Amino acid sequence: MAAPFQRVLVLDFETKWDSKEYTLSKMTTEEYIRDARFGAWGCCFKWLGDPGKARWVGASHLPEYLARIDWSTTALLAQNTMFDGAILNWRYGVKPCFYFDTLSMGRAVRGVERGNSLAKMAEDYGLPAKGRAVHSTDGMLDTLTHEIERELAEYCKHDVFLCEEIFKRLVMLERGECGQDYPLADMSAWKYPIKELRLIDMTLRMFVEPKIELDADMLTDALHEEKETREALLNRLNITDGILASTPQFAELLRSIGVEPPTKKSPATGLPIPALAKNDALFQAMLNGEDENLALLCEARLKVKSTTERTRAQRFLDISARGSLPVPLSYYGALSGRWTAARGSAINMQNLKRGSFLRKALLAPWGYEFGVVDLSQIEPRTLAWTSDYEDLLNIFRAKGDPYATFGETMFNLPGMNKETHPVHRQSAKSGMLGAGYQLGWASFAAQLLVGFLGAPPVRYGKEFAKQLGIDRSYIERFLDYTPNVLAMGEIPHSCTGQELFVHCVVAHKIIALYRAAAYPVVGLWKRYEQLIPSALADGEEAWVKCFLFRKEEIVLPNGMSLLYPNLRQEKDDEGKKQWVYGTNATKLYPGKVCNNTNQALARIVMTDGLLRIDKRYPVVGSVHDEGIEMIPEREADEGLKWCIEQMTIEPKYLPGIPLAADGGWHKRYGLAKN
Repeated sequence: MAAPFQRVLVLDFETKWDSKEYTLSKMTTEEYIRDARFGAWGCCFKWLGDPGKARWVGASHLPEYLARIDWSTTALLAQNTMFDGAILNWRYGVKPCFYFDTLSMGRAVRGVERGNSLAKMAEDYGLPAKGRAVHSTDGMLDTLTHEIERELAEYCKHDVFLCEEIFKRLVMLERGECGQDYPLADMSAWKYPIKELRLIDMTLRMFVEPKIELDADMLTDALHEEKETREALLNRLNITDGILASTPQFAELLRSIGVEPPTKKSPATGLPIPALAKNDALFQAMLNGEDENLALLCEARLKVKSTTERTRAQRFLDISARGSLPVPLSYYGALSGRWTAARGSAINMQNLKRGSFLRKALLAPWGYEFGVVDLSQIEPRTLAWTSDYEDLLNIFRAKGDPYATFGETMFNLPGMNKETHPVHRQSAKSGMLGAGYQLGWASFAAQLLVGFLGAPPVRYGKEFAKQLGIDRSYIERFLDYTPNVLAMGEIPHSCTGQELFVHCVVAHKIIALYRAAAYPVVGLWKRYEQLIPSALADGEEAWVKCFLFRKEEIVLPNGMSLLYPNLRQEKDDEGKKQWVYGTNATKLYPGKVCNNTNQALARIVMTDGLLRIDKRYPVVGSVHDEGIEMIPEREADEGLKWCIEQMTIEPKYLPGIPLAADGGWHKRYGLAKN
C-alpha cells in the first residue's frame, strides 16, 4: 500500500501550566487547550529517519515554521497525538494528512495494563531514561529565562528522540527489533497492520478535527427541567439531597419509616454492608416494590446519586461555548481492541443512553446529516461462525430472530416474537448472551434480579417454570447437588426463600437449555479448555478457525493479538488450581477465552466496515457496534444505503458468515435511528 504521506514529522509541544489550577491533572485535554491561558513555550521537530537531533522552535517563531511545511504530504507522529494534534489544529490551524501515535500503538502491542507512558516504554525498550527539566515551569505563564528555555528545549528534544525510537520498535512489531532503515513510501513493509494504523488515524481525527456541534439551548432547558424535577421531589418528601446521597443517613431514614435497610456481604471483608446501590438486587426490589412511599424514596436517592447525566450535560454545555465536540476515544482501550472512553476525558461517549436528550443535543453541521449504522447482533453471529453452529447461522441467513426462535423452544410458544412476547424474548436473549460465554446459572440468576445487560430486573415465577417444563424430578436433581444450594444462598434477594428458589431453578434450566441447544458452542469451550495449557501456556501452536493460539497470545485475523502475559497456575481461595495471567492475576478460563476472541472478532468486522466508510464519509464517532458518519444532506438516503452495504461486506477471514446492519439519518444524532 502506498503511504498517504511523503514524510513523517515527529514533534512534541511544551506548554504553560500551573499546578494550582491550570493543569491537565485537573482539566480535560479539551478544556486545557481551549483555555484563554493556553500558550506554547515552543515545540521540537524532527523528520522521521533523518540523522541528528530534533530542532527546538520557540513560541514566537512557531507560526512561521509551521506555515512552511506542506501538511498535505506530511504525517504527524507524537507520543500523545490527541494532545499535540489538537494543539496543531485548534491553535495553529494545522491539519496533517495522517496521524501516528505511539501511546495508542503501545496499548495494542504491549497490552492495556502494562503501562505505555514515554518513560515506561523507554525503560522497557532499553532506551535512555526520559529526562527531567532541572527548572520547573510550574506557574510561569508569561515569560521564561533564557537558561530555563534552553533546559526545556533539551528536555523536549530527548522526548522526541524517545518517541521516534519507540515508534521504530512498535512499527516493526518485534520485541527488541529495531530496523534503522525502513521504507516510508510503502507501508506494507511495516509489520504493524496498515488497517490498524488507519484506525488510529481515524480515531484521532474524531478528537483533533471535531465536526459535531452541540445544541446549547436544548442542554440548558434539559438541565433546568431536571433540576426542577429533582427539587420538587425533595420538597415533596421534605428531605435534603445530603440525606439521600449519604448511605448511613439514608439507612437511618429507612429505619425511621419502619424499613430495615437491606444488607449484602462485603467482597473485601465478608461482613454485612448496606445494599443501597443502584445495582443491588435488594435496592431494586424496594424501588420496584408495592410500597409507593418506599419506592419514592428510592427514586429520589437515584435522582440525587445519579449525577452522570446532568454532569455530562453540563460538560457538553460548557464545551458548546468553546467550539465543536471533540470525541475522546481510546484506540485499543480494552484487551479485545474495542474503543473505550479516553482517560481523563470526563465524557464517556460510549454510554450515551438511547433516547436521551444528550444524544439529541448532538447536531450535524450545516449541510450535513448524521448517518448512523449499527451491525445487527454481531457477537452472536461471530460466535456461531467460530463454533460452526449451523442452526443459528441458518436463522441469521433466513433473516430470522434467533432470540425469538430460542424462546419458542424454551417456553414452548410457537410463533412468539418481540411484539407478542417481549418478556419471554428478552429472557431468551439474556440466556443466549450470558450462556454463550460460559456464564454459570447462579451468576445469571443474580444478574437478572438487578437487570441483565441493561434490561429491567426480572424474577422468574412458577408460570415461567411451568412453561419451561420444570417438574419435580428436575427440582430434586437441582437440590441433590449441594453446590447448587450453597450458590443459591449467596445470591442477594429481597423476595421470599421460596420465590428465590423458583427463580434459581428457572435460571438453571435456561442455562441448561442453551447448552443443550448450542452444543457447538459447548464444544468450542472444550477446545479452548485444551488450548489454555497446551498452546497459551506451553507454546504449542494451534489454529481455531481464524485464530492462531501460541504462547501467551492469540493472533487475530487483523494481525494483532490478545495478550496473556505471565500465564500461570495458582490456587484459588478453596485450594483449587486455576489459570491466571498478568500482574493482577486475572483469571482465565474457556468462557473468558471465548468472550475475548469473539469480542475481538466482532470489533474487527465493525472497524473494517468503518474504515471503508471513512474513505467517502468521515466517521466522527462510534458507540459499541455503531458507527456515526457525516453525510452531505443532499445524498443522505443514497449515502446511508451505501454505508450499510460497506458494513455488511463479507470479510475474507469469515467466509460464509451472514452479516446484517440497519441505520438511519437525521440532523440530530439521537433521532437518526428512530
